[in-house]
Amino acid sequence: MDKAAMMDLDRTAMAGMTHGAPGGPAAPDWEAARRFMVDGQLRPNKVTDPLLLAAMGALPRERFVPAALAPRAYADEDVRLPGGRALIEPMVIARLLQLLRLREGDRMLVLGAGTGYAAAVAARCGARVVAVEDDPALLGIARQALDGLLPAGAVSLVQADPVQGHAAGAPYDAILIEGEIPAVPPAIAAQLAEGGRLATILPGAARGQAARAVSGLRAGGSFSVTDAFDCATLALPHFQAAPGFVF
Repeated sequence: MDKAAMMDLDRTAMAGMTHGAPGGPAAPDWEAARRFMVDGQLRPNKVTDPLLLAAMGALPRERFVPAALAPRAYADEDVRLPGGRALIEPMVIARLLQLLRLREGDRMLVLGAGTGYAAAVAARCGARVVAVEDDPALLGIARQALDGLLPAGAVSLVQADPVQGHAAGAPYDAILIEGEIPAVPPAIAAQLAEGGRLATILPGAARGQAARAVSGLRAGGSFSVTDAFDCATLALPHFQAAPGFVF
């Protein structure tokens, strides 16, 4: 589906309004918006995992942004957040999570977790998630969004610098680094279990080339990454000077 068609779906979803108090503004039909997101953005763009589709179709993405930005939550583009960060667009975050092939009970680490949406989706898919974020304002949104949304302990929020990962919870079956980084830091790759998977976004291999999502695998004591698909999002600021594996 082309971008114009997806924009039409977004407008249609936002147009499906429920009536609020007499004389007051109408409220967006968030359930309709989620259906349009799944059917208009995810399914046509190679998102096929039924657990992932069900999770994103059920979770209230609008809770994971400041209230003033809620109408943009289901648009097919990043939602810019305070502090130069972003809630990654639905299709890209879905495909990144799909690369991780999450299984029930997987121990997962999300770095640069922002407002916690990807962590919540992963938990809804059955993973046990540690979400690391250093921005207290974004963590505040995450805490409020997750309150009562998932079983207790499904997502553990940790305020810390994400560049070194979170060795206290290692090894992990899956790691998501939620933004563009120059390279995967060895300290983070080392926190994967044998057979563990990693997903993130790296810059284009050459000047002028598109950034690309990559899938990483730890096997036989070594770590390697494979290009998955072209995409773009904001860079995670703390990672910009971090040494890492370059492929």
